[in-house]
Order: sequence, then C-alpha cells, then structure tokens
Amino acid sequence: MSEKKSIVLEREYVIPLRKAYFLQRTKRAPRAIRLIKNFVKRHVKAEKVIISNKLNEYVWSRGIEKPPRRVRVKVVKTEDNVAKVYLLGE
Repeated sequence: MSEKKSIVLEREYVIPLRKAYFLQRTKRAPRAIRLIKNFVKRHVKAEKVIISNKLNEYVWSRGIEKPPRRVRVKVVKTEDNVAKVYLLGE
C-alpha cells in the first residue's frame, strides 16, 4: 500500500529569472530551470525539488533563448523533505 505524504508547507512565490539573461542566448532556459530549483531549495529548505511539466513547458515556451523574466509558482513541501513546484493556477 502506498501512504499519502502529508503536506508540511504550501507557499506562493514570484521567482525572478533575470540572471538567466546574463548568459549567452543558447543557455538561458536551462539556467532558468536551475534558478527555480535553487530558489526553492533556499526558501523552503528542501533537499529535493521536483518541477511540474507545465512549469517546465512554460519556461521553454518561447524557446531556449527567451525564457520569461519572472515566474509565479506554488511550492508544496511534503514531510519527506521533497518540494514540488507548480505553475500558479495549475
């Protein structure tokens, strides 16, 4: 049987991704994904961060060269210290 993990923390954030634009154009979207993961690890104190498919598609929606400047997300942290990041409204 699978046990449900109880939710410890649930928050909404606006994550700035402007640092992704300091890189060359062909590395911006992967850098934006790393920025999201690092932001969530720092603010929620999680060991592992899982990004939802919709959030990933939103970051990559304009291609590798032009990710969004900021992203609104919902972060859900479970008791086993895993944070799941969703696009706000998902």
